[in-house]
Amino acid sequence: MSVLDKYLPHLAVAPLTALLEQYHVHLKIVDERKTRHGDYRKNPDGSHAITINANLNTYRFLITLVHEIAHLVAFQKYGRLIKPHGAEWKHTFQQFMLPFLRPDIFPNDLLPVLARHFKSPKASSDTDAMMSVALKSYDPETDKSYIFELQQGSIFLGPSGKKFQKGNKLRKRYRCVEIISGKVYLFQPNAQVEVLKV
Repeated sequence: MSVLDKYLPHLAVAPLTALLEQYHVHLKIVDERKTRHGDYRKNPDGSHAITINANLNTYRFLITLVHEIAHLVAFQKYGRLIKPHGAEWKHTFQQFMLPFLRPDIFPNDLLPVLARHFKSPKASSDTDAMMSVALKSYDPETDKSYIFELQQGSIFLGPSGKKFQKGNKLRKRYRCVEIISGKVYLFQPNAQVEVLKV
């Protein structure tokens, strides 16, 4: 329990420890992976493993951990042939998150955003731009900006280190052109990038 105290809001530690014990989960906290916040897998011996990035703020850590526990429980309850982020997983995730959506666990400014998100949770909290921005406000300060904050025509470094120029907004994402190749890429509005002075 003392290890989780470092990563979770205090009142979430005991119930999440109980869930990990109930489902016999080996939790591994790892260095940051750019492509995911966490993952679940069933080991060949039948045991369960969840890995979570160590650099997440306490609220994102909680949501990610419950997200992965929901995978385990949905697969157990509905079988391995369900879609990983289909209706069964969404329902399970909602049920497991509900007890944590309280003002003594989450700050008041996050609760309405979380309530909206959990009406139909996404495969990744990062694809819900409103929730992603709200959660990132609890991360340490950074010199990066969100794509949606940049002026059209701004030059920036993407996560891969390539230079891009911001273009117009399509339905949800921004059309950006890689400077060297001229290739077009679509960026989520909540992507964090480093603006370059021209």
